[in-house]
Amino acid sequence: MNLNQLQYFVTLAHMEHYTRAAEKLSITQPSLSHAISSLENELGTYLFEKQGRNVVLTKYGRLFMEYAEEALSILDAGIRKMKAMTSETSGHIDMGYIYTQGGEFIPEVVKGFLNENPHREVEFGFHNGVTEKILKGIREEKYDVGFCSMKEGQKDLEFFPVAQEKLIAAVPLGHPLASRGSVEIAELAVYPQIFFNEESGLRPVIDQIFKEQGEKPDIRYMVDEDSALVGLVAKGFGVGIVPDVPAIRSMRAAFLEIENLNYRRLIYMVTCKNKYLAPIAKDFIDYVKSRHGLKK
Repeated sequence: MNLNQLQYFVTLAHMEHYTRAAEKLSITQPSLSHAISSLENELGTYLFEKQGRNVVLTKYGRLFMEYAEEALSILDAGIRKMKAMTSETSGHIDMGYIYTQGGEFIPEVVKGFLNENPHREVEFGFHNGVTEKILKGIREEKYDVGFCSMKEGQKDLEFFPVAQEKLIAAVPLGHPLASRGSVEIAELAVYPQIFFNEESGLRPVIDQIFKEQGEKPDIRYMVDEDSALVGLVAKGFGVGIVPDVPAIRSMRAAFLEIENLNYRRLIYMVTCKNKYLAPIAKDFIDYVKSRHGLKK
């Protein structure tokens, strides 16, 4: 069995006519008949049966059709990917990023790159999640580049700082702290806490903030992302610490400065060391580096 036989089989199955299928394939009808006959002999069953001047799939032909189309589809996807990876003028870039970066940073950096490359055909795949998921996706080559927190001990990954976020406290409207302009960690720790899940890059940071203040938070709920955390806060489930990003400021909660907190959360662009990248993906990474004054 070879690729031509599969292509001939699928084409004939759709055309249901040897002459028209042969014309579409740009081969002679005897060549098509021979290829189908050889395929049937190899499979040990008839794939087609006559129906007037046409042919239709047998029961076993319909079954084989599912696998043949799937095989050709997978092969076509591989061909498209290879062409994209070797093209200098077009391509597809898959990026993963933490939820807070989807509102402004990612759209801005993508728009800037497209504006600087108006004659190149570039497609982007956008995937958001927690830091752990993004690092895993980069390592498994699901993403060409990621934007998330840094995690220590990742020797196969490179981290480049590209943005920073300030942390603030979120409390329900009408909460005893809601009318305050700022709050200390000790005051916040009195109330039930909504925390990020342990896979979040921000979780160890917030854990450390409470630890340094000698406070043990009463963690009632854990979530993946910022809007979910503030959503629970808004409904009175507790209080929490979140990055100060525009997306959450429109939500129905009160936001307070955290006193004596000099921490700024750094956001990093992450790539995998010693992995081949499509030219378009490499150019995008170089663009982000130059935009933020980093060495290419």
